[in-house]
Amino acid sequence: MNYPIPDSTQEIMNWQQKPVVDEEMVAAAIAGVIKIVSSQGQSLDELTAQVLADDPLLSKQQRRWLSQVVTQAWDSFA
Repeated sequence: MNYPIPDSTQEIMNWQQKPVVDEEMVAAAIAGVIKIVSSQGQSLDELTAQVLADDPLLSKQQRRWLSQVVTQAWDSFA
């Protein structure tokens, strides 16, 4: 993986300056979010509720898909 797993939301936000987003960046961001929220004591249920919350950026179908990806990633870290 070309991107280290971020340790903070600021590191993830700094990636907005990158001109290209690729699969590795997305995977590292998902891993970073899981790392951050679990270190803050949040559960998978809390994280998926946040992912599934209504948001203008992603459609309902995209949020469901992302929720499944996050769940699979969470399970692989457990």
